[in-house]
Amino acid sequence: MEEKLLWEKAVAFHGHECGGLTIGFRASLYAAKLLGLTFSKDERLVCIAENDACGVDAVQALLGCSVGKGNLLFHMTGKQAFSFYERTSGKSVRLVLRPAPSGMTREESFCYYQAHTAEELFDVKEPKLAVPEHARLFESYVCDVCGETAGANWIRIRGGKTLCLDCAGEYDRFHV
Repeated sequence: MEEKLLWEKAVAFHGHECGGLTIGFRASLYAAKLLGLTFSKDERLVCIAENDACGVDAVQALLGCSVGKGNLLFHMTGKQAFSFYERTSGKSVRLVLRPAPSGMTREESFCYYQAHTAEELFDVKEPKLAVPEHARLFESYVCDVCGETAGANWIRIRGGKTLCLDCAGEYDRFHV
């Protein structure tokens, strides 16, 4: 599919054009080029996004990574960085956005990212994290307090009761 049609697909998914969407758009196409990727209908392709900004929508629209499918994960560092893993080939890449000129308006930022190629925008690095395991299925448990069901990995046992995270409360030895 030509780049203009891919851009329109990303914009339709996201809802508007912006610099952030352009970052994810450029990262997605660059990763596809570097790793020989196509749209992922399964967990063959995995993306770990280090932010939850607009660019993540382009990754979803163009590469088929999604939270529900288990192949879009977040490692929140606040960085405009995306790690892509192709399970079949074992290839992976981490794309880290280079600093842009400061003081730009939203419109100037959009124009800046639209005017530059992925090769100009991103540093290509090795991923910091190993390829994640496939998504697991967990048994479900009913919370003894609220009656809502949660997966086993989000359940706590307190005083002999099965509690969801909301009802269990936080445990922090530094802020009692």
